[in-house]
Amino acid sequence: MDYFKKSKLMFWTVWLLVSATLIFMSTKIDFVFQPLTTFFSTLFTPIIIAGFLYYLLNPLIGQLEKIKIKRKYGIIIVFLLFLGFLIFLAISVIPNLLEQLGQLITSIPSFLKALEDYSNELLQKPMFDNFDLEKSLSQMDLSIENIANTIFTTLTSSVGSLIGAVANTTIVIFTVPIILFYMFKDGKNFRPSVAKFFPKDYRGQMIELLGQMNETIASYISGQTLVCLFVAVFTYLGYLITGMPYGLLLGSIAGITNIIPYIGPYIGAAPAVIIALTISPTQALLVVLVVLVVQQIDSAFISPNVIGKTLSIHPLTIIILLLVAGNIAGIIGMILGVPTYAVVKTIVVYLKDMFMIRKKHAST
Repeated sequence: MDYFKKSKLMFWTVWLLVSATLIFMSTKIDFVFQPLTTFFSTLFTPIIIAGFLYYLLNPLIGQLEKIKIKRKYGIIIVFLLFLGFLIFLAISVIPNLLEQLGQLITSIPSFLKALEDYSNELLQKPMFDNFDLEKSLSQMDLSIENIANTIFTTLTSSVGSLIGAVANTTIVIFTVPIILFYMFKDGKNFRPSVAKFFPKDYRGQMIELLGQMNETIASYISGQTLVCLFVAVFTYLGYLITGMPYGLLLGSIAGITNIIPYIGPYIGAAPAVIIALTISPTQALLVVLVVLVVQQIDSAFISPNVIGKTLSIHPLTIIILLLVAGNIAGIIGMILGVPTYAVVKTIVVYLKDMFMIRKKHAST
């Protein structure tokens, strides 16, 4: 027994064997964990949405408290304002978006035909004399008929998924307001409640750490929301000025995808560029110009002042995070990867600082 305690090799060998055995046994009794997995996957979306809205709207409740309005009344006022905003979207914005989306879907065959004509015209130039378009298309099976059949087959096979998505959306609509209300009501008690699970000597530090994590998440969410709103509005205005069709829909796509760092603007610009190419090369250049101008204004003035240096994450680290998180969880992973890393980094830096302080005090 003494040898086991003194030998680190023996200790870690036994620890790894026990861990491997537990993991192996867990794979054999996965039916036990399936209800838990279903439970957490069901709550994941409502909690994420409610948490996003909490960090977005809680500062407004704080401002109302500063002007001597009780928190419970502030919560009611914010709820009513947010409900009014949703009604405004439902009446004025969403119908236009759906209308443009419907027009875009019905225009897909004509867009594909225009792209094919544009490609044929481009291939008439001398530099493409030895390139056989028909042979290449037949090899890749990229005819308009096959693409259209693929699209309609996918839409038809997705009817069941659509019904499931509608059901899940209905559940989210009813559960998010309830979760959000209790977040507003009892959110201030979260840090002290968590701190109670730690020894008394560490509770103050834990409350401070949770406060820093809270500030990091709040800064990222509120900042990114304002940046995405800026990109959506000004991209829409740019498309409106340049005569780009489906401007509201394409501007909204640009704003939503902008939440993904670095590659989001390219994803958001791709549909607009493709549609513009079916009109004319000049229109495509104008779309690219609009996107470049909006992104330059955002990177030079908006993001530094709204988000600032709060996250302090190196660009290479963000790219690696996007690759890994996107491979693990797709689009959701790309959206949540950066703020999750920022929170983990806050925890690690705080614990490191506390360790250095304690070590310095112990040596003196």
